Amino acid sequence: MEHYSGIIDRYYPEGTRRRDIYLRHCRAVADLALEIAARKHLPLDPATVEEAAMLHDIGIVLTDAPGIDCHGHEPYIMHGVLGAQLLRQAGMSETSARVAESHTGAGISQADIEAQDLPLPPGDYMPRTQLERLVCYADKFYSKSGDMKRKPFDKVLRSMERISPDTLERFMQLHSEFGAD
Repeated sequence: MEHYSGIIDRYYPEGTRRRDIYLRHCRAVADLALEIAARKHLPLDPATVEEAAMLHDIGIVLTDAPGIDCHGHEPYIMHGVLGAQLLRQAGMSETSARVAESHTGAGISQADIEAQDLPLPPGDYMPRTQLERLVCYADKFYSKSGDMKRKPFDKVLRSMERISPDTLERFMQLHSEFGAD
């Protein structure tokens, strides 16, 4: 199986702003996920955590997000589903594909898709495994725009609350699992 850096190189070429944004964001998410896994003594392989975190946003390249130098045609909310498709087509692990597919928001349920009329194919995009939940949680603390520094907890809460009460509740469940002791 190809190393995750090869997939990144394929879609995020050297010397592009898109690559710089992608690598800075995913490295921060990976570092936080690895830090949490170590602090919580999670039974997760660090190499698997790193790969999944470094690939969780691979699908943004296919979305219409010019602010982060992505000039695709799909709505941004599709980046998880698209990323999972790219990873599966490239023969990457199903583990990393599922992380990509389930990291958006605090997970997206079929009920969310229907209630919010989201432009997603029918499905359940909820983080189920510990790894899926961990990367989903770590991702909430870093944006791909602005100063890209770690967001304070209260700012993360407000952003989850703006999505929906269910999203906020799911995030709080993730926080109870992965937040500081």
